[in-house]
Amino acid sequence: MLRKTVYNQDDEYKSKLPKKNDDHDLSNELEYYLELPETLLKDESISKIPSIREKINLLKETIDDTQDHFTISKDTDVRVGYKSADSLFFGYKTHLAITEERIITAATVTSGEKGDGPQLQALIQQSRENGIEVNTVIGDGAYSGKNNIEKAEE
Repeated sequence: MLRKTVYNQDDEYKSKLPKKNDDHDLSNELEYYLELPETLLKDESISKIPSIREKINLLKETIDDTQDHFTISKDTDVRVGYKSADSLFFGYKTHLAITEERIITAATVTSGEKGDGPQLQALIQQSRENGIEVNTVIGDGAYSGKNNIEKAEE
């Protein structure tokens, strides 16, 4: 939002801003967002514009709030996943198979960015290996991919 507001005032300003972070390293992302407002504040002609100043202040407040609770995982396998189009998390997913009595019969864990659907066959296989007769599978839409529906029909 801040960059877009700056571009609306001066489209040529792109070359003066720090290069956007294009990797998935959280440290680099934070460094970029620390550098961006400082770059803009050095130029009074742009930083005094109320719409830009407001967004600079909002970004700085957000960074300050984040740094109070910020930790970087040393786990190189952890990834960003999405619960919905606009709700993300940083971590892992646990996939469980359970009986009607809520007894866990199988479990798999994947990094956050992995899809749910591919885990279904492994959960069914683990449940069978654990002595469970699988007749019915109930799951949310994330498990309703074409391959799983075809397997269910078999």
